[in-house]
Amino acid sequence: MITVFGSINMDLIATTARLPKPGETVAGTGFSTAAGGKGANQALAARRAGASVRMAGAVGSDSFAEGALALLKEAGTDLGLTKTVNEPTGTAHILVGGDGENVIVVVASANATVSEGDASTAVGKMSAGDTLMLQLEIPAASVEKALVEAKRRGIRSVINIAPLTPEAARLGRMADIVIANETEFELLAGKSGIAGAEREAAMKSLHDETGQTVIVTLGAEGVAAAHQGEIHRARGLTIEPVDTVGAGDTFCGYLAASLDAGLAFPDALRRAAVAGSLACLKPGAQPSIPLASEVAARL
Repeated sequence: MITVFGSINMDLIATTARLPKPGETVAGTGFSTAAGGKGANQALAARRAGASVRMAGAVGSDSFAEGALALLKEAGTDLGLTKTVNEPTGTAHILVGGDGENVIVVVASANATVSEGDASTAVGKMSAGDTLMLQLEIPAASVEKALVEAKRRGIRSVINIAPLTPEAARLGRMADIVIANETEFELLAGKSGIAGAEREAAMKSLHDETGQTVIVTLGAEGVAAAHQGEIHRARGLTIEPVDTVGAGDTFCGYLAASLDAGLAFPDALRRAAVAGSLACLKPGAQPSIPLASEVAARL
């Protein structure tokens, strides 16, 4: 069982030929809504990858709540620990440029009510050997409580240190597996402007210091990881991206599900990288997450 303790949002997505510069207004080419939130995205990815998944988080008592949970329900995700509160459902306001790049503003709303008590409840329903997935779109104190409880109970913890909050570096070092992009890893390593062999040396150094698995996603270059004393690398697919907004969350969910299923680490890394690539071929976060059969066909 994988329990995802994190955010649930409704994404409000506008597309444009190019992203605006500060202070500039540009014409949009389209608008859509889609279920999102890093927690919910990763939960759906893990579920579509074949894992049994429980989502623990919060939605509001508004019209966005049903849509935010629709794909999770459709996929058979356990929503017994998803509470409804007297706040708006969280939202993400996303601009996607013609090259597939995006900028995002997240408004926490109901996600800000996810408490340390909720963390204890979620982890308390888990068993040793289960996997706990975390991100940083809910309060840092709640994430920390979940990490402490997981370690005490012998539960594997996976944290994606996104978005990049002031607590990201400290919380990132508390998990068994930490997943970061290039910018986030620089904060974790305490050093900026590193790449290539220097970045891999920094990953190995952090891995040796903490004992945790350190994974850095590298966009079109794939992914690198420090695991059990070695550096592993995996490539995704060569693609022309439509929308990169769901790629990182898809990678995280597929990795957790693959490890939960007992795949060898290099195989899990490759499967997750391919899934992340496929997520770039469709717009939206959750709608773009591929099914396990789609990933298998491209491996």
